Amino acid sequence: MSELPQDSSGSDPFDAIVEAETERDPDLAVIEAGSRTLRTQGPAPQSDIPGRPDDPEADKALRQVETELATRWGETKLEPSVARISALMDVLGEPQRAYPSIHITGTNGKTSTARMIEALLGAFELRTGRYTSPHVQSITERISLDGASIPAERFVETYQDIKPYVEMVDAAQEFRLSFFEVLTGMAYAAFADAPVDVAVVEVGMGGSWDATNVIDGDVAVVTPIDLDHTDRLGETPGEIAKEKAGIVKQGATVILAQQPVDAAQVLLKKAVDVDATVAREGLEFGVMSRQVAVGGQLLTLRGLGGEYEAVYIPLHGAYQAHNAAVALAAVEAFFGVGSQRPEALDIDTVRKAFASVTSPGRLEVVRKSPTVVLDAAHNPAGARATAEAVQEVFDFSRLIGVVGASGDKNVRGLLEAFEPILTEVVVTQNASHRAMDVDELAGIAVEVFGDDRVQVEPRLDDALEAAITLAEEEAEYAGGGVLVTGSVITVGEARLLLGRG
Repeated sequence: MSELPQDSSGSDPFDAIVEAETERDPDLAVIEAGSRTLRTQGPAPQSDIPGRPDDPEADKALRQVETELATRWGETKLEPSVARISALMDVLGEPQRAYPSIHITGTNGKTSTARMIEALLGAFELRTGRYTSPHVQSITERISLDGASIPAERFVETYQDIKPYVEMVDAAQEFRLSFFEVLTGMAYAAFADAPVDVAVVEVGMGGSWDATNVIDGDVAVVTPIDLDHTDRLGETPGEIAKEKAGIVKQGATVILAQQPVDAAQVLLKKAVDVDATVAREGLEFGVMSRQVAVGGQLLTLRGLGGEYEAVYIPLHGAYQAHNAAVALAAVEAFFGVGSQRPEALDIDTVRKAFASVTSPGRLEVVRKSPTVVLDAAHNPAGARATAEAVQEVFDFSRLIGVVGASGDKNVRGLLEAFEPILTEVVVTQNASHRAMDVDELAGIAVEVFGDDRVQVEPRLDDALEAAITLAEEEAEYAGGGVLVTGSVITVGEARLLLGRG
């Protein structure tokens, strides 16, 4: 896809595009958790995230599957190889070859972008399968058909269908298939069985050796690359990009969000090596303008086929506008816009699709009076983007943070990103075995915020209670609010405690 022509004045038509934004939201993960009711809990809002099955037998069967999957390597224990998942695909009859796919990697913004792509494809009457990770409240969310998580009964049935083949591969390999590898096999099998017209697949981590990479995506999407999982992927954006570039396959179309220079160089070189076509945010497509609107923002997007005006998305933050531009370009590329067909996609269909998008745990308001916002930022880049969006969208006179972090993250960098917008912070600890000890977290928080701005509450429910009390404490702070963040697990547990789903 060629660069856009320059106008008669010689200026680039993308001078109006919003400046580079690579600090996107991180992905959302949640563990299912129960707790006592908070005094502040209000009516449960509606949610597109499923809870436990209502039918006791279905719930029992799902718990059995979850128990069996829990005996396998978790998602944080990795052995860099696609040998096991390739062997599983072989014995299953290569289900991942039964449909075209759009493959998504990057550091932040993958799940939101996947949801937008899914909504666009569905609006154009294609049957979609979406595979994302981690999940919010139910493991079934990871596998979606036609925009909805598969029912628990179908999830269990899919697991039982492939279980004999999983055990066959286990017996032949040095290591058993991991939790994520089995789920990936289930997703690909479920998509073939449906059947779907197109699969939208988010990598788990990295690219080259990620279990999802047994597909050959017709379109490869790379959301902004930043520093995360540096112990596994590399210590610079360029090093991390080498691993993520593994999803770019021979002859594919690559949709590149705005990237750090060293990451862009790696990705473009890979595209040349495999004769892939590239479309770059800020050159071939991008955000022309955006305005804050009630419940979201109003955008003008430049796609591969032209401009799309008055596009409303019910999501907050500049990074979501950039995610929307990337998603639109990916779907245009899938339909051949910019190559086989010159015309843009139908604008009314595009508007309808974007207006329907949801992204739980991304600047999600779950309570009013005071306002409680959940955001799954867990690395400094995500935290900076969230802090910027909070200042743009909300008019808090006093904002209390509830922060529970994982021990393997750059917690100091995350807290430093939030320090300018938080009046006080309540540090806590979620139920995950990966959670940072609350006293260790408190020590870092005191160094960043000062002793008088830090409160310690080991239990998350107590932390929420304390933060809400602080936000309500003085009449002059009628505009007080609470931001729950720091870990995807913390956000998920808070979502349940506050009645969301």
